[in-house]
Order: sequence, then structure tokens, then C-alpha cells
Amino acid sequence: MSRTGDEAFRATNFPYTATAYLVGSATSILAGYVGMRIAVYTNTRTTFKCCSTVHEGFLTAFRGGQVLGFCLVGLALLVLELILATFKATWYDAALEAIVAANKDDPARRDKQVRELTRTLFELVAGYGLGASSVALFGRVGGGIYTKAADVGADLVGKTLKDLKEDDPSNPGTIADNVGDNVGDIAGMGADLFGSLAESTCAALVVSSCSIDLIKYTDALYFPLMITASGIVASFVSVLFVHCWTVTVENVQTVLKGQIGISCLLMTAAVVPALWVLPETFVFELNAPGDPLRTLEVKRWTAYGCICFGLWSGMIIGFTTEYYTSNSYSPTLNLAASCKQGPAPNIILGLALGYASVVIPILCLTATIGYAFASAGMYGIGLAALGMLGALPVALSIDGYGPISDNAGGVAEMSGLPSSIRDRTDALDAAGNTTAAVGKGFAIGSACLVGLALFGAFITRVGDSTVDIL
Repeated sequence: MSRTGDEAFRATNFPYTATAYLVGSATSILAGYVGMRIAVYTNTRTTFKCCSTVHEGFLTAFRGGQVLGFCLVGLALLVLELILATFKATWYDAALEAIVAANKDDPARRDKQVRELTRTLFELVAGYGLGASSVALFGRVGGGIYTKAADVGADLVGKTLKDLKEDDPSNPGTIADNVGDNVGDIAGMGADLFGSLAESTCAALVVSSCSIDLIKYTDALYFPLMITASGIVASFVSVLFVHCWTVTVENVQTVLKGQIGISCLLMTAAVVPALWVLPETFVFELNAPGDPLRTLEVKRWTAYGCICFGLWSGMIIGFTTEYYTSNSYSPTLNLAASCKQGPAPNIILGLALGYASVVIPILCLTATIGYAFASAGMYGIGLAALGMLGALPVALSIDGYGPISDNAGGVAEMSGLPSSIRDRTDALDAAGNTTAAVGKGFAIGSACLVGLALFGAFITRVGDSTVDIL
């Protein structure tokens, strides 16, 4: 093929994709490592602050979780922007200038080659999300298995065989249990959601390369990055509201739930200014090579609707998960009462509650997918996934709070502190167990949308215009 052909200015996968893959893996490992180190340091500090009041202990544990949330999301966005800037400076900018110069008299051919060039750029960057997911495979699955094995093993030995208290220092499994909380719930969950964020961003960028209207406006092309940036700002403001409450044993869960609601409200408003980088109307080409031209017209506020659908669906999923797992509501209270009748009713009711708990999340995901795809195609699916992950710093802060407060109770027990201190840490831990489930709800819900967004990136690349997920 001559150097003026469509493939003339495209870079090859090596070394760009491999570089993005390694950088994504390293970034995920770094974020998990920082989160675990901070969690370990915060455990003892939370125990110490609980010697004063529950409020001070709560603030210490929550601030430790904030390090995980903001560090992970901030690193994900920063490193992705650095990769894009590096790849653009390395070959993209020069190739773009060459395409424009070579097709001055043929705008249609120029636009086609620019689309292919931009798509290639984002495909090479997509290795970043794959690297993050590779680390998540080991951190989430491997760490989760280790966490549960250590937890169950410690309980079997301590409570069943030796009749010991929770986190009794004479039980060697206690240390493995405490370590497992950090591995599975800090590093594992962080790597999982980091991978979801990286993949959904890369998928949305690949799909956006199908619109020459977005390519003409560089800021509009990088609108998916602005969604995450808006979420960081909204989350930063929302965590300041935690000081509006005086945390007691009774209202810990309410404070944490309020953080989710406030962050979603602020995110809904924070993303509005970023909308103005988008054209009022932009068109995506859906046709495969040789097929009749098919287009999809998307409006600016339609894109905003996709983001809000994902954001509020994530909040509803989080609240639903909190309802079914909190010790303050009837599902968990009834499950505890069923234990009086023996293990069989407890197992049956627990399984039934598990089935019932997924009904509302499925409906939320279905509504989000239906609206996003019908109004903005696969680009809308990518925006919805980013919307669900928009308040990720707060979600991860709440998720990191769980194992920190859990291990704070272990430190109180192993250091021989009075039972009143353990009662305070147990109040924090009870809410932490629920927040861990909320984090899993976000992870599973976003994974569904991210999977569809990646599928959208694939069919965009192969030019298949016949796919209709509705």
C-alpha cells in the first residue's frame, strides 16, 4: 500500500500497547500498595481515637479510606492523561499534520483517515485498561479467596473449637484475618474498580472516534476524562459534609449513606459545566465498510442523561445493597431471628434474601442500558458506565473504611483495651460490613456496563452496524 493510503500514518501495536499495558498494571499495583499501607497505619490510630469518642474514631477511619479513594481515581486519571499526551507527542500529532497536508483537496478522505488515526490512538491506549484488569484478577479473586479463607479459618478455630472471643490474641488465625481484610477489601476491591474505571474510559474514547464532530473539537473528544475529573471535584466537596454530623453508635450507617447521596447530588451538578465542550449535536457513523451510510445523531443533553442514568442507578444499587445487608433493617434482623429455629431456616432465608436483593439492581441496570443505547448508542453505554463510577472516590472511601474499622476492633481486643472501647469499634465495624457490600454492588453494577462498553468498542472497530442490544 502506498504511503498515501488509509494505513499510511497509523502506528503499530508495539511498543505502544505493551507500554500502556505495563503502565496500567504498575499504576494499579501502586494504588493498591498505597491503600494497604495507609490502612495499616490507620487501624491503630482509629483504635486510639475510639478511646476518646466514636466520632473521632469514625473520622480517622473514614479519612484513611479517603486516601484509597482519591489516590486510586486520581492516579487512574493522571496516568491515562500522561499516556495520551505521550502517544500524541510521539507520533499522532505528526501523522495528523501529514494527513491534513496530503488531503487538502479531498475533505471526505481526510475525515476518514483522521477517524482511523484517532481510533488507532485510543486502541493503543486501551492496553492501559487491560493492564489494570490483569492486576484486578489476582488482587480481587486471589485476595478475596485468601480473605475469606483466613476469616472462616480463624472463626472455626476460635469460636467453634476453642470458644475464644473475636480477635483473641491467642488465636493465630486472627493475624491472617486482619491481613486478609487489607488484601481483599483494600487492594482487591481497589484494583477491581480501578480496572472498571480504566476500561470504561478507554472504551468510551474508542467509540467517540466514530464521530468526526467530536474529533474536530479536541476537548469534546476527551469528554469521558472530564466526567471522571468532575467526579473527583464533587467527591472532594462531599466528604467535607461529614463534619456536619456528630457521629454516635446509633447513626454511623446514616452518615455513610448520606455521603453516597450527597456525592451523587454534587456529581449531577458538577458534570454540567463539562457538557459545554460537546457540540450541541454530534453524529456517529455506524456503517461497515461498503454498507450504506447509517448515522446516529446525539444531542449534548442526551449525553448528560446517559451519565445521570448511570450515576443514579449506581446510587440506588448502593442503597439497595445497604438495605439488605445493614443490621438496622428487617432483612438482616429477620435473618438473625431465624437462627433461633436452627441452621436450616437460616440458610434458606439467607438464600432467599440474596435472590430478592438483586431484583432492584437488575431493573436499574436494564433501564440504564435501554435509555443509553436507545439515545446515544454504544457511546451512551460508555457514558453511563462512567456516570456510575463518577462518585468512585467516595464509594472507595466508604469501602476502605470497612476493613480499617474492622481491624481497629482487632487491635483493641489484642491490646487488652477495656470492653467499652471494643463496643465503639464494633459499632464502626457493623457499619463497615455493610459498606463493604455497597462497594461490591458498585463493582458488579459497573462491571455490567463496562462489559457492554467494551463490546461497543469492539463492534465499533469491526464496523458492525447490525448489533442491537435492545
